[in-house]
Amino acid sequence: MPVSAEPRVALYFDFDNIVISRYDQLHGDFAYRKDTSRSKAPSAGTKTAEKLREATVDIDAVLDFAATFGTIAIARAYADWSTPVNASYRGQLIDRAVDLVQLFPLSATKNGADIRLAVDAVEDMFRIDDLSHIVIVAGDSDYVALAQKAKRLGRYVVGIGVAGGTSRALTAAVDEFADYDALLTTDADAEVDDADEAAAVAPAAPAPNRRRRASTKTVEAASDEAPEASGRSRGRAKSEPKAAEPDEPVERPSARVLQFMAPADPVPAEDGSGSPRNPGRLLQKAIELLHAKNDEEWQSSSAVKNQMLRMDPSFQERRLGFASFTEFLKSRGGVVELDETGRGRVRIRPKKD
Repeated sequence: MPVSAEPRVALYFDFDNIVISRYDQLHGDFAYRKDTSRSKAPSAGTKTAEKLREATVDIDAVLDFAATFGTIAIARAYADWSTPVNASYRGQLIDRAVDLVQLFPLSATKNGADIRLAVDAVEDMFRIDDLSHIVIVAGDSDYVALAQKAKRLGRYVVGIGVAGGTSRALTAAVDEFADYDALLTTDADAEVDDADEAAAVAPAAPAPNRRRRASTKTVEAASDEAPEASGRSRGRAKSEPKAAEPDEPVERPSARVLQFMAPADPVPAEDGSGSPRNPGRLLQKAIELLHAKNDEEWQSSSAVKNQMLRMDPSFQERRLGFASFTEFLKSRGGVVELDETGRGRVRIRPKKD
């Protein structure tokens, strides 16, 4: 079997551990156990629901950081996914190709996830020779033995945990430890001004055609005119129709169509890549993660693209209308800067004082 030159990463997510640790970090020790129930979801608008929202775990931040070490070949999350809090994350994890390992109530007791996760990890290391990195998302000292075993087997071990909820023994046992809060800082740095970016790359608006019936572009235009339509109920949308211009009869899509088409996290109109992630944010975050990893201001363009593909394999610059990745980088001139010496490097454009 040929061995890939690309580092291959196995990520193991003790989901209950990270969710509870994050909640307790923000709201006090043992607050999660006091405030939540395993079988009943908190009612919307309650104090507990708001506290859970504040303590939401950023799945993308964790997976994107893990992808800086290489291709994520294995990604598993261990929890009882029937509980309301865990169930709220299922869609996000599935969208990022994370396997959900169900721990039924019989095994979802103390150390239930620890044992199952450790057994699977050791089996994977013996079964898959080219796994180079083991990433453990947890803070429990029970994973010390797993970290030590993985190191003895020649793997580079990375730990990710919440400050205040991670065992010192675990941080000492791994080769590298990342604080979850630091990942959020990197993620926040990757946020760009969507309006400025869109203005910089937006194509010229086509001339209006009064007789053209509602097409896909018309639906998109209607979405821009009524951004709140996706959140309204069907009945309310019908009771508040927008009056059409007398000289411009246009078929308006129903509120149901708008609600179906509007994504939960809108992306710029020029994004035709089919990717669920904003290309500009994806680019900036990839550079920020590489910079945090190697402390170099300038990053290789090829390394940046590889990191973007690890974070979102659906990214394709050609589907965005660019013949090459360099052209895509040039289109984001307001966010990034290319090395003019022709060395194929890129960096975040320094902010003007």
